[in-house]
Formats: sequence, structure tokens, C-alpha cells
Amino acid sequence: MSTAARTPRLTAVPRSEQRVTPLELFFDLVFVLALTQCTALMADHPSWGGVGKGLLVLGLMWWSWVGYAWLTSVVNPEEGAIRFAIFAAMAAMLVVALCVPEAFGDSRMLFAVAYTGVRFGQIALFILASRDEPALRTSVNGLAGGTAVGCGLLIVGALFENPNLHAAIWAVALALDMLEPFLFGSEGWKLRPSHFAERHGLIIIIALGESIVAIGVGAGLEVDAGVVVAATLGIVVAAALWWLYFDVVALLAERDLVGLEGRELNERARDAYSYLHFPMVAGIVLAALGLKKTLADVGASLDVVIATAMLGGIAVYLLAHVAVRYRNVHSINNHRLVCAVLLVFLIPLAVKVPALVTLAVVAAALTVLIALEAVRFAGSRQRVRAQLAGEPATD
Repeated sequence: MSTAARTPRLTAVPRSEQRVTPLELFFDLVFVLALTQCTALMADHPSWGGVGKGLLVLGLMWWSWVGYAWLTSVVNPEEGAIRFAIFAAMAAMLVVALCVPEAFGDSRMLFAVAYTGVRFGQIALFILASRDEPALRTSVNGLAGGTAVGCGLLIVGALFENPNLHAAIWAVALALDMLEPFLFGSEGWKLRPSHFAERHGLIIIIALGESIVAIGVGAGLEVDAGVVVAATLGIVVAAALWWLYFDVVALLAERDLVGLEGRELNERARDAYSYLHFPMVAGIVLAALGLKKTLADVGASLDVVIATAMLGGIAVYLLAHVAVRYRNVHSINNHRLVCAVLLVFLIPLAVKVPALVTLAVVAAALTVLIALEAVRFAGSRQRVRAQLAGEPATD
């Protein structure tokens, strides 16, 4: 008597595939809308409080995305049951993104409930994946506890109509949720380092795409000479941000991750990617806000909030690169550190000159930084690229 073949159980075996799958890219498309909504939220409320709330929502979105990045490093996202779970998570995340403009108003409870659904969908899959892995199950239990506390506080915060009060509660919720992996749960994860690095590189591209969208939205319908110049400079800035990450930083970070295993691998991935890539994404979104406002009126000066967002955002982006390098090899990139400090010191000037001039100064500073590094690190850059390509290094 024959028996029907049983569907293999979901297990926590390492991925057989190092590359990001089409389903993961499809999932990330929802994050495109989330980033656009966060930028729009800040643009509609261009105050310190408005920018802070936009970054808070961005942090919540980021942490939910991070959870699924780790999930798909443990389970195969193309497996039938997982595929449907990913689709369900996309639907819930779409609801969350749609609620962003009123996340501190009438849609706050729907935002919190939908976000909770996104997070606990991930936890449920982790529980299934860890049933034969005691070390992973311990980490998952800690993650579930942190998620429960964080999401519970989100729902509690949504009960209050005072936007500042419920924003404060949400900030505590996010802080506690993000702190959990640092205090508990770095054991048992089955990362594929190259996949993990590529996944985060792609989310940087998505964030940079938001800066391109911001240029188009900010320009509006009337395209004159000033708008053309500003749009061109905006592309220069976006291209520079891309270059600064993908030319060497992404390659070095992946190389350092590939050489690790076990707890050390998990902690490095947590710190260099889950934590330190968030200020990169936040910095790009803040820069996109500045680009959007610049294109709206290239002749007017930026107010102090928007000037701080654009120059400070790019400075934060560069400082995150410095932090990743220090975390990985315990050395500091002085060129990027100096450029970040320079951009911060330029904020008082940016509120006095036309926005187009500010944008030109930013584009020039980033271009000079890239040129200096291209000369200073030419040899090491070639050696790294040859090493990652499996070619013999040449002097």
C-alpha cells in the first residue's frame, strides 16, 4: 500500500541560493511606497516635529523590513507556504504604508494593528522554522517577546489622540524592539552572507530611487532653466551617494561578512547591516526631502529645518559609512568624516543663499570626496575588486 508523499516540513537549513530571489524583490516594492509616504509626511509637515515623526515611522518600517530580510536568510521564500505568507505580509505592509500620512491622526490605530500583523506573520514563520533548531528557537523566543512588547506599545500609543504623546510612546516601542536582538538572540541564525549583503544593497538602491522620485515630484509641471539645473545637480548628488556605497563600501562589507561564521557572523550582520544601514536609508530620505523642497523653488533659500534635513541627512549617511568601517575593521575613514562635518557646518549658510546654490555646494563636496578617495585608495580598491572576483591581485 503506497502512501502519499508528505510535504517537507519547514526547517532552518541554510539557503541553497546566495542570490536574492524575484519574490524578495517583489516584496521590497512595498517598501518603495513606504519610503515615498515617509518623505511626503515630512514634506507636508516641514517642522522639527514633522521630520521627527517621519523618521519614527521610517524606523518602524525599516525594522519590519529587517525582520523579513533575516527570515528569508533562514527559510526559502520560494517554498509554497512561505510564498503565500510573503504575499500576506505585502498586503499588510501596503495597508501600513497607506496609513502613513495619517499615522499620527485618524489612521493611527489601523497603522498599529496592520503593523502588528506584519511583524507577527514573520514571528510565526520563524517559530515554524526553528522547531528543530534549539539555538534558533531560543533566539526566536526572545525576538517574539521583544516584538510583543513593541507592538503592544504601538497599540497603546494609538489610543491617545495627542500626537506628541503617542509619538513618544511609539518611539519607546521602537527603541525596545530594536534593542532586543542586541541583548538577546544572536545564536542559531543561518545566514547566507552574500545574500544578506545583496539584500541590503538593493534596499539602498530603493532609497536612492526615492530621491529620484522626489526630484520629479518637487519639480511640478513647470520646467524652466532653474529646474533643469537643479534636477541635474540632484542626479549628481544621488549618483554620488550611490558611488560612495557601491564602489567599495558594499564590497568590503560583504567580504568581511563572508569570512565569518556562527555567533560572530550574526552579530556583525546585526550591527553593520540591520542597525547601521538604517541611518544610511534615513539620510537618503532626508536628502530626498531637501531635493523635493529645492526643486519646488530653486530661487528661494531653504528654511533651517529643510536645510538641516538635506545637509544633515547626507552627513548622517556618510557617518554611517564611517561607523560600518569601524565596526568591521576598527579604522576610521577620515575623508568621509571630514566631509560630514563640513556639511553640518554649511547649514547656517544654506538658510541664507538660494536653494540652488546649496545644492550645487553639496554636489561639489561629494564630487571632491569621491575624487580624493579615487586617488588615495586606487591601489586598495583594485585589490579588493580583484579579490572578490577571485582574480590575482596586481600592484
